[in-house]
Amino acid sequence: MRIFITGASGWIGSAVTDELLAHGYAVVGLARSDASAAALEAKGATAHRGDLDAPDGLAAAAAQADGVIHLAFKHDFSDYAGAGRSERAAVQRMLEAMDGDRPFLLASGLAKGDLDRPLTEDDSAPFHGADSARGGSENLALSYAQRGVRAVALRFSATVHGTGDPGFTSVLTKIAKEHGAAGYIGDGSTRWPAVHRADAARMVRLALEKAPAGSRLHAVAESGIPSRDIAAAIGEQLGVPVISVAPEDAETHFGWIGGFFGMDAAATNERTRELLGWTPTGPTLLEDIAAGAYALPE
Repeated sequence: MRIFITGASGWIGSAVTDELLAHGYAVVGLARSDASAAALEAKGATAHRGDLDAPDGLAAAAAQADGVIHLAFKHDFSDYAGAGRSERAAVQRMLEAMDGDRPFLLASGLAKGDLDRPLTEDDSAPFHGADSARGGSENLALSYAQRGVRAVALRFSATVHGTGDPGFTSVLTKIAKEHGAAGYIGDGSTRWPAVHRADAARMVRLALEKAPAGSRLHAVAESGIPSRDIAAAIGEQLGVPVISVAPEDAETHFGWIGGFFGMDAAATNERTRELLGWTPTGPTLLEDIAAGAYALPE
């Protein structure tokens, strides 16, 4: 099968590319730069030059593929609404270009909305329309299941961890070093789900092979790690104290990530494991932190 992957050179996408190539798939990866294109081609993938702001090029690649895995997103927190609109336009153009029972797998997040319990795969995303978070792309994509596309939502944990991770845990570690203390918000009871990068990549491949149209899948190995435990692990690794930050001071202390770190985003994964036969085997987030996956240079 020929699979078009957006975000193919990113943190999750590069692992998914490796996973698919190792299992005999032909991969066409979206590349925004010469460096990304060269990295993809060195692995044995084919580079497709373009970006999310050129949806016609994405549609052309999707039309020629046997399936699409859409992992790219413009993480521009200075214009998050604009990033959402770009996301929606890109997703819609790719979906419009697809016909037949071809898979379209879309990266999404674990948004609980007003739920006072862990999110499950049965819970729909609360976002609809171009001006909602991520352009409401999850609900848009899943609506195409009724048009014959095998649309699947891939909901990734707040932290997809491992050595080299540039994401949220890396940001929290850098903030802790800058402040000389690892902080959590309030009583630290809010929870983040987590999954190791290799386990996430394997789940994506299994979803490509097995997930039926309309599925919502949770790339979750740990349902919810209390934020105080994450801070304690970071503090131990850096050798700095662990402190509570008052909710009203979270933005000042943590910057843009404060809003995310203060969310209780616990999520279950039973349905995903059962549907795909997927069992995470990688280290836990706290094990990765303790092993130095987020160690910073002196």
